[in-house]
Amino acid sequence: MTSRMRVLIVDDEPLARENLRTLLASDEEVEVVGECASGAAAVQFLREHGVDLAFLDVRMPRLSGLDVVREVGPDAMPLVIFATAFDRYALDAFESQALDYLLKPFDDARFAAALARAKARWHEGREASLGRRLAALVEGREPDADDVGPARDERIVVRQRGRRVPVDVASIEWVEAADYCVRLHVGAERYLLRASMDDLERRLGEERFLRVHRSAIVRLDRVAEVRHEAGRSWIVLADRTCVPLSRRRRLLLERRLGG
Repeated sequence: MTSRMRVLIVDDEPLARENLRTLLASDEEVEVVGECASGAAAVQFLREHGVDLAFLDVRMPRLSGLDVVREVGPDAMPLVIFATAFDRYALDAFESQALDYLLKPFDDARFAAALARAKARWHEGREASLGRRLAALVEGREPDADDVGPARDERIVVRQRGRRVPVDVASIEWVEAADYCVRLHVGAERYLLRASMDDLERRLGEERFLRVHRSAIVRLDRVAEVRHEAGRSWIVLADRTCVPLSRRRRLLLERRLGG
């Protein structure tokens, strides 16, 4: 029997917990393993039980949903969908690496979309973990903690004109170094982020992105062609942008592209 995604519901309002429980009851892929009426109870539950997804109310007495993430630690948290009636917490939720944010009252379609996204991410993580564990066994070594694999950011919050803007990682086409910052290229938009290239490379992950130069990271499905001329190499993206390609990374890129 295929295991189901284990879900924790955290909300100080009984009716809100009941609503989530009812919505989840019809989905055979999930199992509600616990309900908590306070942030403190949620912290204890998360530390003692295995949970794949947590629905967290943001505004709760004494310990908020954001405080729960801080107490447990972002690296130890399961997937998180925040739910609250106060939209001013949305960007704080994104900065806590929440998978999604439900603004109460939400309808069934919005809930279904958030849950579908969580299940897709959960399945993706399980498949990646299984692949790493199988590779470890084939290599004759014991799977270790690293074989579980780090969670990758789905959104990155940037500051623009005094506002904090969540940027979907899937929309980033390429990244370039800019002094002590990095510049994210998203269509016609440019976003400056205070981070190092090494840090962003880790946050983006290697499934969809590749560091092709000390000053550039590209999304692989945006690569249109690779050119070589007079001892130099560069990448042409789908929008005809040219990105530098180092000799050290050229073979790796061609392998990743299947060339």
